[in-house]
Amino acid sequence: MKRILLSLFALLFIGMTFTSCATLFGKKTHPLTLSSDPDGAEVYVNGFKMGVTPVELNLKADKSYTIEFRKNGFDSVTRVVNTKVGAGWVVLDVLGGVIPVVIDAATGNWNKLDQDAVNAALIQQKEVAGTR
Repeated sequence: MKRILLSLFALLFIGMTFTSCATLFGKKTHPLTLSSDPDGAEVYVNGFKMGVTPVELNLKADKSYTIEFRKNGFDSVTRVVNTKVGAGWVVLDVLGGVIPVVIDAATGNWNKLDQDAVNAALIQQKEVAGTR
């Protein structure tokens, strides 16, 4: 009986040592829907062209992003998408013990994007008198 209890305790300890909720079950990327009014704006994420609106991108959840919308004849619009900690993962990890908390905190797997969608209202540039 003692041997069975010791084996169960060892399995439980190993399971808790090498696992954490967000690392095991969390998504590594998150979808972000980007749109503009009017449609057809070029989308640049951290300086790289990623598509034309409307577009859905899958971005890493552990980074912040600067998103720029550009369209000829319109002023460009810049938005920032940050990360936030998913509180649900924290609660589950705390219930699992110290080690899952340390693993998820160190890897950043708790993080998710702070927005699911970004919309930019583009403003048409004004013509300067005497220019064409």
